[in-house]
Amino acid sequence: MSKSALNPSITPPKSPLTCEIAVIGSGPGGAITACLLAEAGRDVLLIEEGSHFALESCPPFSQLELEQKYRNGGLTAAFGKPKIQYVEGRCVGGGSEINSGLYHRTPPEILEKWQTEFAVDALSETELLPHFEACEQAVTVCKLPGKPPLASLKLHQGAVSLGWQSLEVPRWFRYQEQTDASPTPKGTRQSMTETFIPRAINAGCKLLTNTRIYLIRQQGKQWFIKGDYLGNIETKQAVEIQAETLFICCGAIQTPALLRRSGITNNIGNSLQMHPTVKVIAQFNETVNSVDMGVPVHQVKEFAPRFSFGCSISSPPYLAVGMTDHPQYRQQVDENWQKMAIYYAMITGSGQGSVRTLPGFRDPLVRYRLTQQDLKDLSEALQKLSQLLFEADAKILYPSISNFPRLTQPNELKQIPETLPKSQTNLMTVHVMSSCPMGENLEKCAVNSFGKVHGFNNLYISDASLLCTAPGVNPQGSIMAIARRNALKFLGKL
Repeated sequence: MSKSALNPSITPPKSPLTCEIAVIGSGPGGAITACLLAEAGRDVLLIEEGSHFALESCPPFSQLELEQKYRNGGLTAAFGKPKIQYVEGRCVGGGSEINSGLYHRTPPEILEKWQTEFAVDALSETELLPHFEACEQAVTVCKLPGKPPLASLKLHQGAVSLGWQSLEVPRWFRYQEQTDASPTPKGTRQSMTETFIPRAINAGCKLLTNTRIYLIRQQGKQWFIKGDYLGNIETKQAVEIQAETLFICCGAIQTPALLRRSGITNNIGNSLQMHPTVKVIAQFNETVNSVDMGVPVHQVKEFAPRFSFGCSISSPPYLAVGMTDHPQYRQQVDENWQKMAIYYAMITGSGQGSVRTLPGFRDPLVRYRLTQQDLKDLSEALQKLSQLLFEADAKILYPSISNFPRLTQPNELKQIPETLPKSQTNLMTVHVMSSCPMGENLEKCAVNSFGKVHGFNNLYISDASLLCTAPGVNPQGSIMAIARRNALKFLGKL
């Protein structure tokens, strides 16, 4: 039986529940925190708003996965011109259960920037190295032990032809021995329900699922946590929890929302950052896609950190959604999906957003303002990505711009405007962070260098909120290493 098939969740008895340490949120930050504290002998309660599903409870990147494991079925957006669609995990394991598993360490120049601008202590490349290495071993970070998917190779071949830097990005996967003629190796994502959460439970951590926390209050040396248990189909049940120490690990949107609802607002939710992303569907003359293609593994870093290119999930449902910008060609997905794939251009960006709570509303208001330079960078990135795809023998390109013509030859790239139009461009992101930045710079930072909220005792944050700025790469490697570092600091073991 898979580790993720085990469901040790507790049903809440009559309130109040008591524990030494409460950890709210079970994504990478919360799972690692709860695991290390429990393994150190602490009394830990891990609280998750969503349900506990086995990793194999649904096909990856399917409609059922959207319904089970995403907040609001994946329909969440940051408002602005243009708005940016983003996604959040809402299940045990958080974003680690739904993402592609691509792994990067924090670039050294980003760590230097955080140390300089935000006055973060003990964050050099050398100091973080043992934490990266420990996390990489725990989740089996490795490269693909076989041939990459054809759609991924197209990206790589186009980059090589243009003389651009392209690399295979490792993933946190455990691959099985090849027993059939499948061209791409099969593997299991080493998400939190496969790794750190079973370790935490084996060490005595208790897991409370289907519980939404909406308010925290400190009285004396105790934290009082109020929420609703949503596991009863007929009615929600009020839950109260008392803890000596509280770690909030709900992600870059929900962590500042919970804090602001609780009256904790200093540098909270004011500096949200993302990696705004524009997409293009490429259609080739030959087959590049299959039902078991999985996640392509190549990225083009020639222009990093300003922008990067990659290949996205390209199953027929995702292709159909992507083609909504070109409805007159919707039938192409039905007829030619095996010859089509989705590619993306992701910018680091200079824009900034905010997270605010609204009276009477469960979900916070998320806003994000792209700068004029961001729109120019997105345009240049889209043009260069399209150039690469034509170099890789793409025959038709469908950019994610509404009412925009499809492109059929390289000389049509000049039709892409120098600045992407705000009213027509459709952007998305899977990387949100930096809403509660860490450091000793009290003008900018919500927490200290190790996650303790400035001005409060026994209150910590450990998730993507802590990252000072957008790192220009998938942030989960950074989140995991920093969570491990901070947990060991809390335990006096750093």
